[in-house]
Amino acid sequence: MSVKLVYCCRRKPGMSLEEFHKYWLEMHGGLAIRLREKMPGMKRYVQSHTLPGAATDMLQASRGALEPFDGITEAWFDSVESMADGGEDAQTAAVAMLADEGEFLDLPNCVVFLTEEHEIF
Repeated sequence: MSVKLVYCCRRKPGMSLEEFHKYWLEMHGGLAIRLREKMPGMKRYVQSHTLPGAATDMLQASRGALEPFDGITEAWFDSVESMADGGEDAQTAAVAMLADEGEFLDLPNCVVFLTEEHEIF
């Protein structure tokens, strides 16, 4: 069984979607790359940036859905226990990632949780 961390992200108030996506991809993504060796338990890290516009608006309206998140992060691990692989280095990396999240995320309005994937096709 693999475990996936899913992080539904909202940008800080006053930050444009373009500024948010640029910072998230370049600065935070760059930090993740630099810290990669300290997080051996993390097998994959993906950012999915929300596409604004008519197609997203139509999907949202067709379901009576809430306003979309600005994007989601997905990080894969072999198990919950493997999230701590790397010991103190992994903890230091996690603290650095969280500190940077405070630079661009509206943390109280984000959602983060663990999932178990069930591939349908």
